[in-house]
Amino acid sequence: MSVVCYVEQDVDGVIVDSSLRAVTFARALARQSGEDILAAVVASRPRGSSAMPPAGGSPEVGAIGASTDAQDTLGTYGVADVCVLVLPRTVGYAPRALATGLAQLAGAARASAVLAASTDHGNEVMAHLAALSHLPMVANCFEIERSGPTTLRLSRHRWGGSLIEDATLEAAVALLTVATDFVPASPAAEPTEPASRTFTPELAEDDIAVRAIESRDTASGVSLANAKVVVSGGRGMGGAEAFESLEKLAALLGGAVGVSRAVTSLGWRPHSEQVGQTGTRVAPDLYLACGISGAIQHLAGCQSAKVMVAINLDPQAPIMGRADYAIIGDVNVVLPALVEALQRRR
Repeated sequence: MSVVCYVEQDVDGVIVDSSLRAVTFARALARQSGEDILAAVVASRPRGSSAMPPAGGSPEVGAIGASTDAQDTLGTYGVADVCVLVLPRTVGYAPRALATGLAQLAGAARASAVLAASTDHGNEVMAHLAALSHLPMVANCFEIERSGPTTLRLSRHRWGGSLIEDATLEAAVALLTVATDFVPASPAAEPTEPASRTFTPELAEDDIAVRAIESRDTASGVSLANAKVVVSGGRGMGGAEAFESLEKLAALLGGAVGVSRAVTSLGWRPHSEQVGQTGTRVAPDLYLACGISGAIQHLAGCQSAKVMVAINLDPQAPIMGRADYAIIGDVNVVLPALVEALQRRR
């Protein structure tokens, strides 16, 4: 018996922070039932490679194996085994194919639970797995207690963290996503040296009907979900052209650019940069909110930041009361000054 945890990696094969939080949660569950953790990762592809089919050719198999660094990292978090799901190179990101692979792996490993981080990918893959398995899926869990062979008592957050729900799950295999903004990443007291093996699932044509055919790096090369510094802009930036100074600041700090929902609705920036309840949930060391009022939906996505700095003309804006540090001023004056000061120090 084992607890299977779907682990996401960035373009360089590094385990993303949200997945380390999910592994931490999986470890707590596995400890209660004396089980091991099996981490499921996807076979890596070279940076910048396309998932388009080769001209006139049959599907190629992606590069096999998790990076040594990723394997070592998972060992630090107490993972016993790393299983690399080998999918055709032509697949790219295909949630149903991943779910099919996880279902077959869970059966082979006699899994009592399958978990993933509550990211866009994690929630989507687990929802497909629930549909394929005809089992319930519980999202945004942060506390867990096994009270029987197939019974779990759970606490999870709803409505962006404004409501805590206690629930009991009865299922042959528990399907869960982990509220990574509530669960800190914590290395194991006793690290392991995980074994690594590959697993090639049997996929049907329907499993790869919906898939990503190409992926591109972010402008900064830093993943929003994994960034240690996030510099976010809102409607108060004034327009799409104003984000140039925000991009410069993010680059100087080695961070990623984030935005509020209002910005994506106005078409100033892509949805992939949105932070919030309907965007990406982040937990950086530093979150810099520029011209963002602080709607509850946005705060739900950044409430786990270790330090929050807000820049806003309105001292009564909701985000000013949530920030550790507040600067009352025009972002289009403050941001260029910050960029100039950082450049001068360098």
